[in-house]
Amino acid sequence: MNFTLESTDPGSKARAGVLKTAHGDIQTPIFMPVGTAGSVKAVHQRELAEDIKAQIILGNTYHLYLRPGLDVLEKAGGLHKFNGWDRPILTDSGGYQVFSLANKRKLTEEGAIFKSHIDGSKHVFSPERVMDIQRIIGADIIMAFDECPPYPCDYAYARKSMELTHRWLQRCIERFDTTEGKYGFDQTLFPIVQGSVFKDLRKQSAEFVTSCERDGNAIGGLSVGEPAEMMYEMTELVTDILPKDKPRYLMGVGTPANILEAIALGVDMFDCVMPTRNARNGMLFTSEGIINIRNEKWKDDFSPIDPHINSYVSTFYSKAYLRHLTISKEILSSQIASIHNLSFYLWLVRQAREKIKAGVYASWKNQMVDKVSRRL
Repeated sequence: MNFTLESTDPGSKARAGVLKTAHGDIQTPIFMPVGTAGSVKAVHQRELAEDIKAQIILGNTYHLYLRPGLDVLEKAGGLHKFNGWDRPILTDSGGYQVFSLANKRKLTEEGAIFKSHIDGSKHVFSPERVMDIQRIIGADIIMAFDECPPYPCDYAYARKSMELTHRWLQRCIERFDTTEGKYGFDQTLFPIVQGSVFKDLRKQSAEFVTSCERDGNAIGGLSVGEPAEMMYEMTELVTDILPKDKPRYLMGVGTPANILEAIALGVDMFDCVMPTRNARNGMLFTSEGIINIRNEKWKDDFSPIDPHINSYVSTFYSKAYLRHLTISKEILSSQIASIHNLSFYLWLVRQAREKIKAGVYASWKNQMVDKVSRRL
């Protein structure tokens, strides 16, 4: 993997670059649709590529490990072959899912012992095991196994958790560097900065991660309930320390406004379930603001969902028709809304990239944050 920084914005810390992987180039800043179990919910791969124009998608180690299982994925030749996606894939290590299973897991120095949410069966994720699993899944970018501390948590817990994450990271690196990919292409490992919302811990973690000298780095443990301003403060602190010549990935973030603000702080990569999850509940993100398509006001609005978004569903279907489908609980409503929201997110980061290259990102961002946050 290789990252080239192309432009920086004079009015902010925003950057535009190109991330080269074995399955193609990724233009940054980029949003990555979440395909937890090998599928971006309600969206075909063709739509992901052609309408949404996704350049990279996510898979999740925890979910793929449980279903369909490693035997199936290995027989298929890895996740790319299994789901038919020929562009880059990033896999989350499963650390966040294990964190969310607080009542079904136990953390030890060795790793995490947890019970499957599917059948209650017992499993162990060690740093070495997680590296092996992600080798079998075959993602281009794989994540280190970490503990994501809850918010709020006290300082002592956050420090203990961060130190455990650092020890696990050293084991991940050792396992990764002494093994090879299974399918004939290179994979790369991203460490994850932790430290909750404590400045000295975040600084310490960012410095430790930097010292590991990997090809890219991630910022974890944010967007877990803390105020947005606190998230931005921690993000800026970390991006000021992480190497400028390597991509920075802010995990699990977020709203369109969150993404625009974090790009201004020097973040390159994002993912979040929000565009698809909210779509299934009738919330649409548009270039003019946020729509609750269930509202009566859209009942006889026959204008396109968003004429400014260059995707088939956004310009072909009307708000009135999508409202009818949503109220009628037609499955097509989830498909249309999901494709539209993802198209909007990818449109937004493409716009951001253009503004960075033009040197006007800071002023454009301030206008867009207000626009994309308002309720229509």
